[in-house]
Amino acid sequence: MADSTEWMKTDLGEAPPRIDLRTDVAHTARMYDYFIGGKDNFPADREAGDKVIQNAPFVTHAARANRRFLRRAVHQLAAEHGIRQFLDIGTGIPTSPNTHEIAQAVDPAARVVYVDNDPMVLAHARALLTSAKAGRTAYIDADLRDPAAILSSPQLLDTLDLDQPVALMLIAIMHFIPDDQNPYGLVDELLQALPAGSFLALSQVTHDFAPDEWGQVEATYAAAGIRTKIRNHAEVAKFFDGLEVPAPGVDLISRWWPEPADSPFAALTDAEISSYGAVGRKPGPA
Repeated sequence: MADSTEWMKTDLGEAPPRIDLRTDVAHTARMYDYFIGGKDNFPADREAGDKVIQNAPFVTHAARANRRFLRRAVHQLAAEHGIRQFLDIGTGIPTSPNTHEIAQAVDPAARVVYVDNDPMVLAHARALLTSAKAGRTAYIDADLRDPAAILSSPQLLDTLDLDQPVALMLIAIMHFIPDDQNPYGLVDELLQALPAGSFLALSQVTHDFAPDEWGQVEATYAAAGIRTKIRNHAEVAKFFDGLEVPAPGVDLISRWWPEPADSPFAALTDAEISSYGAVGRKPGPA
């Protein structure tokens, strides 16, 4: 029988370390995949996900809205701001179109580095690394809570030029970093390593529009062994301190380059969106 890591070799020519793929414990990336209608999840993920949906039926809308926000943000950054490098942390299980597909549709030479620490995502790394010939993609098996490991990774340094602007993508991940894990310091450390003219695109679930339901969501995740921190507007806005944030500022993600009026996503209520976000620019000449 062939080595089980053989099929997970990346385009960089190196096999990642052997991983223990736990299928009996719910995981945030696979629950998110379940919420957006994906098939790369297991009974434990669906069981926990169904409990979340029971308490907050609109959570599937919120997850899909975050995915739509990522698409719009990447396109806007590439098409309107000329960004050609993206660092997508907490990318989750591949769901087309991915960041590199959106960016490389604007410019095939765009470069993207994905970062995640979930075994299921690692198992899909080869799909993520299918890039346009003119561009580059890479995958780093790392944790947002260790920015130094991400920033010093050979895959990152071989793919991105940190002397040129980079878009840091933190979509629907910060609510899994509670306050005692230094969420603002982590984001700041990543941004400090990027040059002026770089961007932060961030979204975060909020309980401002449905506090009781999101309180139940937090409790359900906690029962599955997953710590969360759902934040209010001021707490999300703090991630953008020191950045230039154009109108509409830190707002519901549905208000950033809104969906066409005939899109079913345009009809979602504030409670169904339940995520703040923005795109902010690191000041100074690019």
